[in-house]
Amino acid sequence: MSSAPPNMPPGGGVPPPYDPKMQWRVYREQQRAAWRAQRDAWRAQRHAWKASYAGPYGPRVPSVVGPVILVCIGVVALLVATGSINPGSFWSWYGQWWPLLLIGAGLALLGEWALDLRRPTPVRRSGGFIGILVLLAFVGAIASVHNHFGGPWNNNFGDNDFFNFFGLPEHDSDQQADNRSIPANATIEIQNPRGDVSITAADQTNMEVQAHEVAYANSDSEARKIFDTEAAHVTVSGSAVLIQSANDSKGKVNLNITIPKTAKVTVNAGKGDVTASGLGAGIDVTTPGDIHLNSMAGPVVAHFPNGRHDEFSAHDVQGDMTLTGDLNDLTLSEIKGTVAQDGALLGDVHLESISGPVHLHTSVTTVELANLTGDLTLDSDDLRITEAKGPVRVTTHSKDVDLSEIYGDSTVQDRDGTINIAPAGPYAIDATNDKGDVEITLPPNASATVNGRTHNGEIITDYGLTVSGDEDKTVNGRIGSGSAHIVLSSDNGDLHIKKGSESQAGPPLPPNAPATPKAPHLKSSKPLPPQPVAQ
Repeated sequence: MSSAPPNMPPGGGVPPPYDPKMQWRVYREQQRAAWRAQRDAWRAQRHAWKASYAGPYGPRVPSVVGPVILVCIGVVALLVATGSINPGSFWSWYGQWWPLLLIGAGLALLGEWALDLRRPTPVRRSGGFIGILVLLAFVGAIASVHNHFGGPWNNNFGDNDFFNFFGLPEHDSDQQADNRSIPANATIEIQNPRGDVSITAADQTNMEVQAHEVAYANSDSEARKIFDTEAAHVTVSGSAVLIQSANDSKGKVNLNITIPKTAKVTVNAGKGDVTASGLGAGIDVTTPGDIHLNSMAGPVVAHFPNGRHDEFSAHDVQGDMTLTGDLNDLTLSEIKGTVAQDGALLGDVHLESISGPVHLHTSVTTVELANLTGDLTLDSDDLRITEAKGPVRVTTHSKDVDLSEIYGDSTVQDRDGTINIAPAGPYAIDATNDKGDVEITLPPNASATVNGRTHNGEIITDYGLTVSGDEDKTVNGRIGSGSAHIVLSSDNGDLHIKKGSESQAGPPLPPNAPATPKAPHLKSSKPLPPQPVAQ
């Protein structure tokens, strides 16, 4: 019989020697087991939370809005990279219409929500695209500010795009002049995507085209390739003449053209200014840059596409003028025809000596005049018209309106501003102001029937008119024979009916009588005639 106790380990009950590596493996396995247990517990808890949340709200389903936005971004980037879309034109368009992106995303989400209502099991839509949407909206807001107020983008990414901005050397070259005979009544079309266009008319039958090319390149050989690409070409087919340069974003072409005086001109300048003088058959211009016209006959049509909003000026034009699109400053003088403008006016407006009817229409202000023998100024705060023939109609808000020496009836609607009207005779006045004062200054020979009201305001009159009321006041009565009808209305403002000085009175004009003598041109060195004292 063995003397060893039962169940004794091999080795006679002696423990194995200490092994540090074995102890470390055991400890590591224990730690890993603990972490796996903790991880499984966390996963189980997360699954439990998802199950409890998905019960009332349903599982998460991806939205189609995010992929659609990415596809649209990719398509636009591809079109820009391949040259199918001009980058400047795209950013100008995007700066104006980027809110449509939010509207489209919102409509898509509403459509998904309507479809989800029909599901037997409710679902939740993921919103991973929100960050991209916010970024695109931010970029659109910046582009919108750029469109309306200009800034570094206008200066550096305008005519020369980003090549000049990044400091590429500038290379110049004068293209050989093209001098040829064309019909006197030719129709000339000028297409210059990048660069300025200067047109001069003369009593001749020849047309001369001079082109000054500019390229931004690191070497003369690269510049020569750009010159060859963008060079101007002249094509004559009967009485139709086409002057065209190619679009190369690494350069521009400045055209100086002399044409017969009786030729009719159409200009499309993608990025550049247009100057013309002496034309005898009118001009049709499309450009986002400056336009300066002088001593012209025939109709003038100008289009300002979305993009940079610059200046339009014209002097001594013997024809009608039509302006469409947004621009900054507008300066007109000695215009013998009508003036019709439609679009935003972001800067200063000065009109002087317009023989025909005047129609200005912006998002804020609308002005209609029978003609303007004096001047009109318009800016962000004020609208002032001096010496105009009526009927005069003004609709605006957040501006002070001042009409003086008005020969004809006046109708003014304003808000958050003041109205001052000084007619030159016994003419009808209809002035309505919301949150502002109304003041009229009548000449000494005034003849009017007055009806006025104000809410939360005072009524002050220099005439023996009847004033009644407390919070709501009215004024009624007759001045002289009461031939003209004056209607005044103001909310949260005062009514002031004043008697003017002798210098204000002017002879009444019959309906078809010519206007009073022209005011001097705004650039003339002659002194202005004495002005009446402001009332």
